[in-house]
Amino acid sequence: MTSRNQNRPPRSPSSKKEGVESIPLDKRRRIGMGRTGGATNAERKPFGSVNKKLDVAATSDVGSCVEGSDCGNVEFTKEEIDALVNERLKMKKFDHKGNMELVSELNARLKVCIKWFQKRDEAHVEGEGKLQNALDALEKKCAETEAEMKNKEERFSATISELRQDNTCVQERLVKEESEKLDAIACHRKENEARIALEALQASLSKDLEKAQQDILVANQRAASVDDMYKRLQEYNLSLQQYNSKLHSELEVARESLKRVEKEKSTIMENHSTLRGHYSSLQDQLNLARTAQDEALNQKDTLANEVKCLRGELQQVREDRDRQVAQVQVLTSDVVKYKESTGESCAKLEYLMEKTKSLEETCSSQREQIRLLEHQLTATNEKLKMSDLSSIQTRAEFEEQRRNVHDLEERLAETEYQLVEGEKLRKKLHNTILELKGNIRVFCRVRPVLPDDVAGSEQPVISYPTSTEALGRGIDVIQSGQKYPFNFDKVFNHDASQQEVFVEISQLVQSALDGYKVCIFAYGQTGSGKTYTMMGKPEASEQKGLIPRSLEQIFQTSQSLIAQGWKYKMQASMLEIYNETIRDLLSTNKSSGAENGAPGKQYTIKHDSNGNTNVTDLTIVDVCRIEEISSLLRQAAQSRSVGKTQMNEQSSRSHFVFTLRISGVNEGTEQQVQGVLNLIDLAGSERLSRSGATGDRLKETQAINRSLSSLSDVIFALAKKEDHVPFRNSKLTYLLQPCLGGDSKTLMFVNISPDPASVGESLCSLRFAARVNACEIGIPRRQMTTQMTS
Repeated sequence: MTSRNQNRPPRSPSSKKEGVESIPLDKRRRIGMGRTGGATNAERKPFGSVNKKLDVAATSDVGSCVEGSDCGNVEFTKEEIDALVNERLKMKKFDHKGNMELVSELNARLKVCIKWFQKRDEAHVEGEGKLQNALDALEKKCAETEAEMKNKEERFSATISELRQDNTCVQERLVKEESEKLDAIACHRKENEARIALEALQASLSKDLEKAQQDILVANQRAASVDDMYKRLQEYNLSLQQYNSKLHSELEVARESLKRVEKEKSTIMENHSTLRGHYSSLQDQLNLARTAQDEALNQKDTLANEVKCLRGELQQVREDRDRQVAQVQVLTSDVVKYKESTGESCAKLEYLMEKTKSLEETCSSQREQIRLLEHQLTATNEKLKMSDLSSIQTRAEFEEQRRNVHDLEERLAETEYQLVEGEKLRKKLHNTILELKGNIRVFCRVRPVLPDDVAGSEQPVISYPTSTEALGRGIDVIQSGQKYPFNFDKVFNHDASQQEVFVEISQLVQSALDGYKVCIFAYGQTGSGKTYTMMGKPEASEQKGLIPRSLEQIFQTSQSLIAQGWKYKMQASMLEIYNETIRDLLSTNKSSGAENGAPGKQYTIKHDSNGNTNVTDLTIVDVCRIEEISSLLRQAAQSRSVGKTQMNEQSSRSHFVFTLRISGVNEGTEQQVQGVLNLIDLAGSERLSRSGATGDRLKETQAINRSLSSLSDVIFALAKKEDHVPFRNSKLTYLLQPCLGGDSKTLMFVNISPDPASVGESLCSLRFAARVNACEIGIPRRQMTTQMTS
């Protein structure tokens, strides 16, 4: 590899004054400060707690400070971490030893910060385990209470059925007594008529007796009305008991639902909104219970008024009975007087006396029943009071449960915020470490299982480790019973959405606006989902790929930076490498000779001294809106070479390269940045035994495999740090030379298929990705200049 000094233009034979003026202002400041004896190194103090405010200029002092920070308990704040992550080392041009010391010092502080973050993560995992144990205990208690409530409900149902049977028996008895009374009244009327016909002398006495009998009938009717009232009171009492049991059951249901809400809110974060709806429904049920309780109190008042009326009527019945008793005594005296003349009617009078005695006995029994009703009414009032007290207690418990739910919601929100902040910090530190290492970042994505894949009884060939260290970063491939583990910067399973994948690379896309060269390319076998990852389905918002989402983010961010004085100019170009031939996908002049195999327009790849890549005669379009980019992408998709094989109905037969050049100027600070975003969809590697390619498809497959083989040769040479890297063996590797061997930020997506028949190709892809992840290509360099003012 050639050094950077060879790419510099020769110094012009001008005066020293002109040379000094051509040096940028920030570089002259660094040179001047370096001559004063390293004053810059003495002023850099990013962490007071790590370096203990010692002088950073001495390397030995820095090392001792870092070692001391490892031994003690170091705490970091968010501002300190941001300062450490965003810190940019001021390298001297020829002081390589000092630059290495600065880098080693920054690496040591980053190690201390990462150890502190790992301790915080372990403490968070322990807290989650404790919360899970507490939730298991609560679930056991809930199950026990549910069993007890079921037993109580069965007992209550049995008692209710017994009371209903007793009620039916009492009703049957009352019906029989009423029928007997009616029969007795009919017989008595017949006897009176016979007595009036036989004894004309005793007409007046018979009239008096008839009046007495009528009064007795009225008393019987009143007694029947009292019986009806008693029945209604019993039915109302039963309804009150049922309502009370219903209230208790509703309260128990509310308690169970509250416990269920606590369990779901502590374990399932995603169902937070549904729990709030359930919580509001519980409040509605409690309000309904309160209204029902108020109605019960009103009914209790009406019952009390009815009981007062019944007592007055009972008192009136007693007075009528006393009056009738007095009349009977008078009649008995009259009967004694007429006993001599009415010998035949004596037996009848005795019979009437017996009947009056029986009526008196029924009145006394009814009096006792009224007393029992009064006792039952008092008991019902006491039960209502107890239900009021239980409802108040339940309301207090409900308020306490609501406070607990609110506290749990606050704790849940705080935990979610800490998780999000911790994940952001982890990503930032990880990106900083990778930038310092200069490695190529590698993400792995597993395609979802399709209906055409080999399914059925076969075991899955891909698994994901669940350990804390490998969670989200590890993947295991099983072949012939043997497990092959791999670790990458990020692993997406087959359930990952397009948005989740884009979130992980959004910061890398943002670097293109900051003046960095960014390259993202997808690698994998045919049918592993590379084109879906890069392009997706632009017509569906949820299935858009990385290219449309990245461009939307760049345009949105550039619009938001206008308020800070930044103005951006963007230029887009798209090409494909088909059979080692470059094709312009945005060209409007499609020559017939090129399509028929005759030589058409020739495109040449050129690299300048600054590491920029240009393709001669390539169509470059100025873009200002996302709609223009979308139309260009549709045009390129229609022009791209796509064919059908036995492995994929729409297989990409060429390497697709999308390039977006970004130029930004800040009028306030007079800064200029130049960034490049390269998004590449490589053609898939395939085996002829599986693809069944023949004719043109066979030539395409051979050209694709040769270019991918050249890419692997370049990766092996970079991994071994050889002097010569064969970039010129293929147009693909020569086009990717600044991304693989320069100062850009590079990310590779390795796409694999979960099909058991493709496990061999998946292993080859993962091994190649592991070698790519181990390559060091240098620290990314930001392309930013400052305009010199007169």
